[in-house]
Parts: sequence; C-alpha cells; structure tokens
Amino acid sequence: MRLVFAGTPTAAVPTLRRLAAEHDIAAVVTRPDAPLGRKRVLTPSPVAQAAEELGLPIIKAARLDDEATAAITVLGADLGVIVAYGGLVREPLLSAPAHGWINLHFSLLPQWRGAAPVQRALIAGDTELGASVFQLVPALDAGDVFATRVIEVTAEATADAALDALAVGGAELTAEVVSSIADGSASALPQEGAPTLAPKLALEDGLLDWSEPLERVFARFRGVTPEPGAHTTVDGIRVKVLAASPSTQEQLEPGEIVATKTALLIGTATRPLAVSRVQPAGKGAMSAVDWWRGQRAVEGLRAGA
Repeated sequence: MRLVFAGTPTAAVPTLRRLAAEHDIAAVVTRPDAPLGRKRVLTPSPVAQAAEELGLPIIKAARLDDEATAAITVLGADLGVIVAYGGLVREPLLSAPAHGWINLHFSLLPQWRGAAPVQRALIAGDTELGASVFQLVPALDAGDVFATRVIEVTAEATADAALDALAVGGAELTAEVVSSIADGSASALPQEGAPTLAPKLALEDGLLDWSEPLERVFARFRGVTPEPGAHTTVDGIRVKVLAASPSTQEQLEPGEIVATKTALLIGTATRPLAVSRVQPAGKGAMSAVDWWRGQRAVEGLRAGA
C-alpha cells in the first residue's frame, strides 16, 4: 500500500515505524516545530524526528488547509493513516486517498471520543483500556470500526505509561487493518452503544478532592499525570503531586497529613493516599517527606486548604 501518515506525538511513532517497515510511506504529515524547555528551543515533533530517521518525506502543517491538502493529494496515496495528528481532516482531503483515511484511537469506541481518551478513561476508573481503528468521517471519532483490542495496562499506571502500552498495541492493530484493506478482506462495522466524550484536560481537572474515596482520588491522579498534573493546596500554596500510590494504612480525616519515613499519608473519605514526590509552586521536584519537613509540620496544616 502507498500510504500517507499523519501524526505528531510520541504515541504515534510506533505505528509509523511499523507501517514504514511494511508499506510505501509517500509522506509523513506532522505539526510544525514547537518551542520546548526553558530556553524555548524550536524542536521537531517526535513523529518528525522518527520520519527523518527513516528517511521519509515530511510535510509540516499546523492545520490541513488548502496548501496541505494540495501537497497530500498529489501523492496519489492508497490510504491515509492518522494517529493523534492534532488537526481535523476535512473534504476534499478526506476522500483524496483511494481508501480514504483510517484513524487509530486510544479507546474502545464509542467510549471516550475526543482528544483525551486515555486520561478520561483513567479518571473514570475504567478497568479496561484499549484501541480502535476506524474509518475517518467528518463527525468526531464516529466512523465505522475495523477492529478494537483491549490492551493490558498495569493497575497503577499513570496516563503516560498507559499511553505507551496502548501505542505499542495500537501499532500492531493498525498494521493488521492496513494489511486487510490491502488484500481486500477488511470490513468495518458501525459503532454500537451510547458514546462518551473525552475533551482535552484543563489545569483544574488535576485538582484532587480529598473528600472523595481513595479509589476516586487515585484514579484522578493516574489520569492527569503527567499532564496537566495532579495538585492540591497546602496553606494556600499549590503543590503538584508527582508520585503517589494507594495506602493500606487506617483512615485519616480528609486532607489530614501524616508523615512516614518514605511518604506523606493524606486522608481521603476512605484510606489515605501515599504521596512520595511533590513539586511546590516555584520550586523543583523533591521528596514529599523532605518538603513536609521544611514546612515544620505546622499543627493543623491540611491538604486542600
């Protein structure tokens, strides 16, 4: 198959590498270089870096406008494959490849249509995560599905680790679908069931509510780590929670903080959350216990206050 591939983040790289090993990649479409780090150095996207390493032609476009559409259309691709590109594919580009476009989405559609499926699934406490490959249509993540697969993710995995696992499993799934389209055996079925939506996360989505049960607090921590980041307030100061795990200790009052040798136990509506690493506003990352020691454990100081 002659393919055009569109993607931007690290999660799209395994699929690009897998398809490049099996098919002719006419071009790779990705977002323009972005400023990263404290010095705001313009840096190619992970997909652009992988494409350059593979010696593939690259089209950098902030959106798939008339110019990008023209550049892609002349390639004469059999199929377009998109994985987290970060922009919409509209007509006439949607119909330009002979077989249209397929999309690898990191959810079990119709669950979690939108920009943050893995994060929203974790926040909701879903016990199954997976990937779907579907035919791209104008409506958001609504096309007929070629294949879905449940992909095992560890019970304490945060969003970045979960996405890494899904990216690898999703690459295999996408390769299978592309091969089936190539040999004419592919079939896609309409999505069944009521869809749920997964809009992009905002900073406020990371706020931990200590009045909730531990399971809900930890689920939110997993879903918002590393971005936009789990956080709480202590004595009016915003503190980012970088590493945490469920505790087996006895119940504390919601927001109550008790230090052990290795972590801070913070009370919820049930058992405490063990927080081992934090980043207070304006400071670097540090051990939660060291940070708490620096607060001199003021009597009555609580998380969320």
